[in-house]
Order: sequence, then structure tokens, then C-alpha cells
Amino acid sequence: MEFALWLFLIVLLGGALVWWRWGSRSRRSHELADARAEAQRWYERLGGQLMNLHGDAPAVRQALADAGERYNAAGSQLEQASTPRQFALARETALEGLAYIRAARTAMGIDPGPELPPLAAAQGAGALTKEREVDVQGQTFRAGPQPGNATPYYYPGGRLQGRPVPAGWYSTPWWKTALGAGAGVLGGMLIADALFSPGFGDPGYGAGYQEGFGDGQDAGDQGGDIGDQGGDIGGDAGGQGGDFAGGEFGGGDFGGGFGDFGGGDFGGGDW
Repeated sequence: MEFALWLFLIVLLGGALVWWRWGSRSRRSHELADARAEAQRWYERLGGQLMNLHGDAPAVRQALADAGERYNAAGSQLEQASTPRQFALARETALEGLAYIRAARTAMGIDPGPELPPLAAAQGAGALTKEREVDVQGQTFRAGPQPGNATPYYYPGGRLQGRPVPAGWYSTPWWKTALGAGAGVLGGMLIADALFSPGFGDPGYGAGYQEGFGDGQDAGDQGGDIGDQGGDIGGDAGGQGGDFAGGEFGGGDFGGGFGDFGGGDFGGGDW
């Protein structure tokens, strides 16, 4: 009798374990399918928009070119994705491309279309509301809320090495240079400081910028601490403001862009 009871318990536990594994595998399969479908949906929408939009203005051409780059990148990510996280990154890339599509439509003077889900990389980045013009090392840099011949480069907002960069239109894509190394990083930081710090513009911008910059440093320090504990050289760079080797900036995931901007505004509101 006792043997039969033990045998029954073993069979019961074995069945429970098999059922749990099957349920877990089924849930993972559904999560993967959902993530794939979501990424594919935004990717196809981006492709359709690219096929139907054309324009000759510099701001339109540049925004469409940037959207096309995101379309190609998202397609490559979709082909290689095998986990929900990887499909989520492809979705983020497609959404970033659609943000450039909206920018192109704005530059064309037509309805930008329905709002998009917020970009994870640009949450809290805010947006420019005033035109800015500064001189850095003998070069003039402009930024503003509207496209124009002097500001044909759109940026959806984010954080650059711990420094906040609001969404808006810029005279040159200086953030791309700043993603490099050496002098490019230094030059990009100088431009960011000039455009967004109080010393070069309206005093009201100062508090929000300093708050956002401080939050970026705190996040970067946390990334550095993790890197120090793990012996990761990339983490050491993160402790100074952003983890380049690990693909992160100030503890945030670069993937589709940049990170948070000190509470979601600039001293109480957008720039």
C-alpha cells in the first residue's frame, strides 16, 4: 500500500512537471509570435509610407533618407531576430523610421498622420519650441521646432552621452559624429552644451538642462558600478556618462536612440 502511494505521488509530480514545461513552452511561443507580429506590422507600415512619399525639399529628402535607413535596419533585425527582445528592438527601429516619416510629412506641409507609440529611447526628451543659433569653433549651428533650408535634419529626441537632446530640426546631424570616438565626441559635446546650456541661450533653459544632465550622469554612474563589479571595461566608460562598448549611453539602452531626459521636461516644459 505504501509503495503504491509513493508511486502515485511520483507519477503525479512527474505529470505536473510535464504540464508546467509544456505550459511554459507554449507561453514563450505565444510571446514570440506576438512580438514578431507587432514588429512586422510597424515594419510593413513604414515600407508602405516610404513607397508613397516623395519630395524635393532638402528637409523632406533627408527625413525620407533617414526613414529608409531605419527601414533597412529593421528588416535586417527582423531576419535575425529569434527572441521577443530582438523583435522588440526591430519594432523600435521601425517606429523610429515612422517618426522620420511624420517629420517628412510635416516638412511637406501635410498632415503628419496619427500619433505613434512613444519611442522608448526618446521618452522624456521633450522638443524644441524656439529657434536656436550658436557658434562653436568657428561654425554656426542652428536648431528649431520647424524644418527649413537652414535646418533640414530631424532628430526624434534622446540622450547623447548623458546629455539631453530634444526632438527638433537641426542644421547638421552633429549627433552622428558625436557617436564616434575622440575628437568627434568632444565636438558633439561642445555643440550640445552650446545649443542647450544657459550660457549660450535663454536663461530659462538652464535649470532643465542641468537637471537632465545630472540624471544622465547618475544613470551613467550606475552603469559604471555594474561594469566595475563585473570587470567590464565598457562599464567603466558607462560610469563616466555612457557605456559605448556595451551599446548603452548613461545606463540606457541605445538600440533605437537615446534615453530619459531628467523627468520628462526641461525645467517645467519643453525647450
